[in-house]
Amino acid sequence: MASKAKLLSFFGERFKWPMPNLFNDSITPSKHLYDRSLLFAVLALISFGFVMVMSASMPEAQTLTGNPFHFVWRHGAYLVGCVLIAGVVLQIEMRHWQRFSPLLLLVVGLMLLAVLLVGTTVNGATRWLSIGPIRIQVAEIAKFAFAIYMAGYLVRRHQEIRENAKGFYKPIAVFAVYAVLILAQPDLGTVVVLFVGTVGLLFLAGARLFDFFALILAGILAFVALVLLEPYRMRRVTSFLDPWQDPFGSGYQLTQSLMAYGRGDWFGQGLGNSIQKLEYLPEAHTDFIFAVIGEELGFIGIIAVLAVLLFVALRAIKLGNMCLVLDRAFEGYLAYGIGIWICFQTVVNVGASIGMLPTKGLTLPFISYGGSSLWVMTAAVMLLIRIDYERRLSVTQAVDGRAGK
Repeated sequence: MASKAKLLSFFGERFKWPMPNLFNDSITPSKHLYDRSLLFAVLALISFGFVMVMSASMPEAQTLTGNPFHFVWRHGAYLVGCVLIAGVVLQIEMRHWQRFSPLLLLVVGLMLLAVLLVGTTVNGATRWLSIGPIRIQVAEIAKFAFAIYMAGYLVRRHQEIRENAKGFYKPIAVFAVYAVLILAQPDLGTVVVLFVGTVGLLFLAGARLFDFFALILAGILAFVALVLLEPYRMRRVTSFLDPWQDPFGSGYQLTQSLMAYGRGDWFGQGLGNSIQKLEYLPEAHTDFIFAVIGEELGFIGIIAVLAVLLFVALRAIKLGNMCLVLDRAFEGYLAYGIGIWICFQTVVNVGASIGMLPTKGLTLPFISYGGSSLWVMTAAVMLLIRIDYERRLSVTQAVDGRAGK
């Protein structure tokens, strides 16, 4: 109870509004030992993603390969991989993830280095490692590994983070190494996701506000510098501010995306009836699949998809809160990290497609085409399922133990 009161006091102090209304921290044991609503929500998103990839990819697949189902079959194979990954992740106890988190971080770091040396280049970016017929985008795995590392670090160095700058800036140094390796690919979008996740977890862990705001300022200045130093990034920013100034050049992708949303209106043109996907909108089945959803299913479809994604993110945050109440700090911080990751990546993807943010090349979680993103997101959400399983099991055993007495 003391830890619970301390946690709620911390959130009340930070945010100045009643957190218990948002985070239901009930720890009453349930007859179900896993979160069915979270699982069903993710399965619904993945199934919907398969349908939308099928709808959005056929024209481009026909042009590139002569087979309209080329990307559909590949996406189906990725889903088989998701089942295998889910089966493996669900079997691993959380204590093993905590124990081997530094080793996982090191292995992924070496993979990022290998990408720069022997990686596969696509559209001018070297982001993939080819293992036989499979291409792995290591930057996606880096998000997963770094979230696990940060959760473990916050448990090991919690007091140090709260009391002095040394504990605060140690994970920032690790982040900087990852950032340099990922920027060399180049992939600024992933670096931004990692930075936001790192800052968010340090804030929730109770870092000093001076260190926190200093890091935010440094991050903003670094982002501005990275944009100014690369002409193509500068073009993205200027085109995002006014895409209609050059609708057939730097603003082409965004203007086509906005046209798709405009055609969608309230209820859309109907599933499969998008015009923009007919090779007018680049990356229609990957980075800009949300624009196709808007065109075919309209505003109502967009709100429905965002509502389910928001549910998944808030479910992760709620799970993190419940774990901290039970003094399961590693699981709690990891759930927070995954929730922040899913939420922020969704915001960036959607924001880029509607012209609110510069394009960053980030996929829409669980929906966009792409094996690496889908596999890593599946692993992340299966971690949430496993965390909740162990939490419910511990509560049930505690209640049964008291009843036995």
